[in-house]
Amino acid sequence: MKHLTNREEEIMELFWGKGSLFVKEIIDQLAEPKPHYNTISTIVRGLEEKGFVGHEQFGNTYRYLAIISREEFSRNTIKNMVGKYFNTSYASVVSMFVEEQKITTEEIQELIRQVESRKNTENE
Repeated sequence: MKHLTNREEEIMELFWGKGSLFVKEIIDQLAEPKPHYNTISTIVRGLEEKGFVGHEQFGNTYRYLAIISREEFSRNTIKNMVGKYFNTSYASVVSMFVEEQKITTEEIQELIRQVESRKNTENE
């Protein structure tokens, strides 16, 4: 999955939160100073080229919608980050969180119980 700029990610958050939108509606949701229509239109078409959004045509204008869910985007972003910064080792990620005291051993044990419970449910 391709990387998104901060502005692209901000626009995707609008799609995920609001559903399908026209470019003008996107601009209305953005903070001041409002970007120019052509700027947002170019960004949205770029998102479409990257495979993040699709469109429906209404006359000579388009209404855009997310075709990648927030969950799929999050999953792929984390997968890419773990691959790039942790040599594809999820254990290294957890180890870092433990070392920085961002997660406790009790929380890790609870995660293990959840995984084991899920496995047992799947095997039934």
